[in-house]
Amino acid sequence: VTFFPAMLTLPAGGSATFFCNISTENDSGLEYSVNWYKETNHSQAQKIAGISRNNHDTKAEKYLLTNHTPAFKMEILNLHQNDSGSYYCGLITFFERNKVMESNRSRLVVTAAPEKTNATEEPEMEESNPLGYVNVMLLGILLLAVVVGLLIFGFLAVAYRKGGTITPGAALRQGAGRSPIVSVSTVDYGVLEFQCDQRAQVSPETWSVVQTEYATIIFPEEKPITPEHRKKHQD
Repeated sequence: VTFFPAMLTLPAGGSATFFCNISTENDSGLEYSVNWYKETNHSQAQKIAGISRNNHDTKAEKYLLTNHTPAFKMEILNLHQNDSGSYYCGLITFFERNKVMESNRSRLVVTAAPEKTNATEEPEMEESNPLGYVNVMLLGILLLAVVVGLLIFGFLAVAYRKGGTITPGAALRQGAGRSPIVSVSTVDYGVLEFQCDQRAQVSPETWSVVQTEYATIIFPEEKPITPEHRKKHQD
């Protein structure tokens, strides 16, 4: 009777599989069963499961047994750290007064379940992402406000230097100190004098029906002569 594998190291929560292989010279018609035992710290062995030759499979608590004559498979499900220890199988034959043949021992070591680091880190990242997004948005709005303020300040400075911009408040303050300037239109009259060319006398008979006369108007700097002033001058 052999028991293998000789050593298994598995994490908690998984499953362990051992095989018990029996060999008989002539097993035709023989009645036997296979038991599994567990030892902890060299203590007395304890039977944990068993299966007979005529059964195909069976399940006892957390142990699943399958008959693959001449090999028998034992699976330990949902491992815990207290499942660590030495395991072996025993062949019990009924034709020789319940003779028991024990196999070699195999060692099982169950380690702690691995920590799910990814599952714990991802929520923290997801929670920090909204805060980072809000900070970036606030920084962008602040920078935009600063740029707009600088543009307005520069525009007002240029307008003040050129003197082309007067705010409504300034206009009211300027108008309050003095009366508004009102422009008055004046009309003056003058006399147009036409000079006749004595050299080119044209008889009335040769005049055309439509006659066009041209004159040059000269506006002197002094005050134009009015009709009353001209008559007085002639007199």
